[in-house]
Amino acid sequence: MRWKLIRRRLSVSAPRMIVRSHLPWPLRWAALALMLGFSGAIALWAFEFGKDIAGLDRVERAELARLQAELRQLREERDQAQSIANTAESLLKMERAAQERLVEQMRQLEAENLALQDDLGFFERLLPATSGPLALRGLQAEVAQPGQMRYQLLIMQNGRAQPEFRGHYEIRLVGTLDGRPWNQTRADGARPVAVKHYKRVQGVIDFPPTAVVQQLEVRVTDADGTVRAQQTLKL
Repeated sequence: MRWKLIRRRLSVSAPRMIVRSHLPWPLRWAALALMLGFSGAIALWAFEFGKDIAGLDRVERAELARLQAELRQLREERDQAQSIANTAESLLKMERAAQERLVEQMRQLEAENLALQDDLGFFERLLPATSGPLALRGLQAEVAQPGQMRYQLLIMQNGRAQPEFRGHYEIRLVGTLDGRPWNQTRADGARPVAVKHYKRVQGVIDFPPTAVVQQLEVRVTDADGTVRAQQTLKL
């Protein structure tokens, strides 16, 4: 019986025996990971090597560089266009604001012109008629300080269809100085004046501080020296 068992083990029909080395599971997983990583690296190298051989990588890099250059150019053009648009918008806003100011000023000037025309018509209706085409109105004078007289008056043309008057006006002070009769005109003589409808005239005339001014006389002459209007103010 024992002999049969020994012969069976030594014969071909004996049961197969497998000899395996026992490794810990962590080492098995590490070895498997190394194998997979090595295989992946080989596959990636083969893929990149294939692209390099086929020239695909160089084409992609050149295309990428071209696209990046076009993108930079488009961004520069966009920034430039945006800057021009912002400048144009600012200039347009400034122009609109200036136009609005001009329109408002024109409206104010038109209103002032209408008011002046109404005032002129009203004053012309109030003033009494005069024989000559030129009249002096509203003559006023006061001593601003010792030795200085301030005056103002209004020179008017009667009628609306009169041509512009060009001539001169002269201011003359009359009084006494040191108990004697005295008179004086402006040091610069007669002053030029041009009147279309009316002209407001004002100024200052100097005189000796010790003089006693009793009256102020105004005389308007034309280009030929003919007296066209005159007026006297008692002080």
